[in-house]
Amino acid sequence: MTEPRNDEDRQRAAKDHLWMHFTRHSTHDTHEVPTIVRGDGVHIYDSHGKRYLDGLAGLFVVQAGHGRTELAEAAAKQAAELAFFPLWSYAHPGAIDLAERVAAYAPGDLNRVFFTTGGGEAVESAWKLAKQYFKLTGKPTKHKVISRAIAYHGTPQGALSITGLPGMKAPFEPLVPSTFRVPNTNFYRSAETSYLGPADEYAFGQWAANRIAEAIEFEGPDTVAAVFLEPVQNSGGCFPPPPGYFERVREICDEYDVLLVSDEVICAFGRLGHMFAAERYGYQPDIITCAKGLTSGYSPLGAMIATDRLFEPFSKGDNSFAHGYTFGGHPVSTAVAMANLDIFEREQLNEHVRETEGDFRTTLEKLTDLPIVGDIRGDGYFYGIELVKDQKTKETFDDAECERLLRGFLSGALFEAGLYCRADDRGDPVIQLAPPLIADQAVFDEIETILRDVLTRAWAQL
Repeated sequence: MTEPRNDEDRQRAAKDHLWMHFTRHSTHDTHEVPTIVRGDGVHIYDSHGKRYLDGLAGLFVVQAGHGRTELAEAAAKQAAELAFFPLWSYAHPGAIDLAERVAAYAPGDLNRVFFTTGGGEAVESAWKLAKQYFKLTGKPTKHKVISRAIAYHGTPQGALSITGLPGMKAPFEPLVPSTFRVPNTNFYRSAETSYLGPADEYAFGQWAANRIAEAIEFEGPDTVAAVFLEPVQNSGGCFPPPPGYFERVREICDEYDVLLVSDEVICAFGRLGHMFAAERYGYQPDIITCAKGLTSGYSPLGAMIATDRLFEPFSKGDNSFAHGYTFGGHPVSTAVAMANLDIFEREQLNEHVRETEGDFRTTLEKLTDLPIVGDIRGDGYFYGIELVKDQKTKETFDDAECERLLRGFLSGALFEAGLYCRADDRGDPVIQLAPPLIADQAVFDEIETILRDVLTRAWAQL
C-alpha cells in the first residue's frame, strides 16, 4: 500500500529521481520543483494551494479546460471494457469511430487517419510516408524535406532534423540528413532578412513562399518529397501566414510534385477557431499532423491524416506501411477524444474562439504602450509578444541579456504573479500565450494585468 507523502518527501524524490523535460536541473538545487496538483477550468493549483491562470493551456493542449469529469469518466469506462489492444492488423471500435470523425472534419479527401501517441510521432510518420509513397509510385529519389527557419517540429530524430533550431539540434547531431531551411513568415523582422521588397504583407508572403520553389530547384525537384509548415509558426513567437502565402505554397508543391504537410500539432482543434487551421487559411494539404488538442490532454493521442491518393499504393498487393506505435490509437485515448469532440460541438468552442479572438487581441494590444513590447502577433487563441530594447528601431536583446531577462527574471516573476505561460528565446525573446478555449474577457484582462505589472518591472531592471 502506498503511504501518504508530505511535500518535503516529494520534493526530495523529485530532485533525486525525476528527470524533467527541457529542464535545467541545476535551477532546483536552491529552489523547489514547482508541483502542480490540480486543475479547474482555466486555473491550475500547486502543492501549496496557490492558484495560477493557465495561460498556455498546459502546453497548447487543454482546449476544453481542466477538471472535465466527463473526460475522466470516458477514460474509466473504456479502460474497464477494453484497456488496450494494438492497431497492428486489428481494429477496435474507438479507433474506427474516431478515424471516421476526424476524417469528416478534415478538408478535402484527407480520409486516412494513422494514429500515434503524440505530435513528434505524427511528424515522423508523415516523413516516412512521403518517402515510401514516392518509392511505390516510381520516384524513389524523392526523399528530402524543406521546412522553415526557427520552426519546431518535434524531438524524434527525423522530426528534430526537420526542426529549424540549430541550438536544439546540435547536442544530438548527426541527425537524419536531407532537410533544408527556408525563411519563415516573420513580417516584423522582414527588413532584416534578404527580402528587399515593399513593406507589404502580401508581397513579403509571396517572396517567402517563392523561397520554397527556389530551394526545390537548388536541391532538384526529383529529390524533394515534402514541405513541412505550421499554419502559425510556434517557435520565434507565433508567425501567422501573410495573405496569399499558402495559396502560393500550394501552387509550388503542385508544380514540383512535392507533398504539402500542414503540421497542426498546436494549431488544430480550436486553437485558431477551426478543427483544422488549413480551413482557416484556405489551403488543401496532402498530410495533416496533429495531436495535443485532440483529447484536450486528458490522454495521449496524435494522428497523421493523409489523402486517399497517398493511401492508394498501400491498398494493393503485398504493399504495407511498415510503421507503427504500440500505444498509437489506444482505446482509452480514442474514447477520451470522442468525448472531447462532443464537448467541442456541444459548447461550440470553435465558434467561441472566433467570436472572442478579436477581444483577446485588443486586450493584449493595450500592452504596446510599454517600451519593452515590440510586436504582438498571432491568431485565434495563440499569441506571441516580442520584447525589444527599443520599439522604434526594433533592437533586440543579445544572448546574455536574454538569459537575464527571460530565465533570470520573467519566467519566475510571471509564475510568482499567478500566470503560467512561456517566456521563450528560440529566436528573438517572446512571451507566448495560448489559454484554454473556454477563456473569456475576464481571463484576457487578468492576463493583461499580470503582464503589465511584470513587464514594467522587467523594464525597470534593464
